[in-house]
Amino acid sequence: MVRRIPQDPIVRDLVNMVRQSQFNRRALLRGGAVGAAGAGALALSACAGGGGAGVEQGDGSAGSIVWGNWTYYLDYNEETGTWPTLDAFMAQSNVEVEYIEDIDDNNTFYGKIKDQLALDQFTGYDTITLTDWMNGRLIQDGQIQELDAANMPNTKNLLPSLLNSLDLDPGRKFTMPWQAPASGFVWNTEAVPNGIKTLDDFLRPELKGKVGVLTEMRDTMGIIMAAQGVDVAGTWGDAEFDAALEWLDTAIQSGQIAQIKGNSYTQDLEQDVTLAAIAWTGDIAILNAEQGERWTLEVPESGGMITADSFTVPNGTSAENKALVEELINYYYEPEVAAEVADYVWFVTPVVGAQEAMEQVNPEQVNNPLIFPDDEMNARLKGFRTLTPQEDKKYTSDFNKVLGL
Repeated sequence: MVRRIPQDPIVRDLVNMVRQSQFNRRALLRGGAVGAAGAGALALSACAGGGGAGVEQGDGSAGSIVWGNWTYYLDYNEETGTWPTLDAFMAQSNVEVEYIEDIDDNNTFYGKIKDQLALDQFTGYDTITLTDWMNGRLIQDGQIQELDAANMPNTKNLLPSLLNSLDLDPGRKFTMPWQAPASGFVWNTEAVPNGIKTLDDFLRPELKGKVGVLTEMRDTMGIIMAAQGVDVAGTWGDAEFDAALEWLDTAIQSGQIAQIKGNSYTQDLEQDVTLAAIAWTGDIAILNAEQGERWTLEVPESGGMITADSFTVPNGTSAENKALVEELINYYYEPEVAAEVADYVWFVTPVVGAQEAMEQVNPEQVNNPLIFPDDEMNARLKGFRTLTPQEDKKYTSDFNKVLGL
């Protein structure tokens, strides 16, 4: 009763049809995932009483789990329509994984599952990879399960800098980083030949109505604040936040910034609706690979943002399926596997040893600073400081008002 995207024949046929029409594959999967996450998750709940199909199935499988993730976030083979590392995991473990690309924004995705989380019911997902600031909320509310390190020996390969980077989860007992996404400036190389080097370059008259920002407050506000000289990882307060918010509000009210999106911002870039934006690095690398190097992305000298998106197991997931998730996590912490994923997604990999393994996967990527930051790139990437619950509520509310959300 478990369906894996895009292996389901109906979805696969739709994918092929859309490819022939030259539409975006991921836009289709995101739409298809909504149906799968709704009807499919209900079917899973009915079959398993919460979380996949359990272990030691009659068909000989070890069990089934559902993984909710962001788009552009797992190695995908366009020619075969497969996910190479995930398919390899399923073959060697006999665990079936339904992989659903339907996280577009932390807050909107949380809104879909918050009622189930509050009741400790199955959310439709055995594991999700939200951003660490949101994971901190889930930890505070007691809504995710502690991971069993004994089932994940490979997590000894976690980058030391990420072990305690989520102060609400010292030692990573409840979360385990999937990737460490970075954000910076992107522009259409042909339409914006002079590029975007500073924040105020977004305000050039010829770009009016063609500028985009992310609905992720920490990425958008962090980059603006850094450009205004704020140490976003250090000590700052209302005055610094409000100054950055004023810049954003003015740009939106004037019509200079017209596109405010979550992960779907990539569609606006593809359609030339957006010519310059605050963007996530790996997304642009994949767009360029698929469409012919149309965009330039740089982490600005003033600073880009970096965080971690991490595996968690919601409370409604069964104990049996939690163990299967831990098996999945352990697999992705093998350096060779991490290198394969990094070669596709172009985000900072959290796995020590992946750079050495990249020598065999793709030698051209070994010194890519967007995957393996050098000293210069590390100096440019900033982490948004942890907010108190009161600050989080206030700043998020103020930001959303400016965005009209």
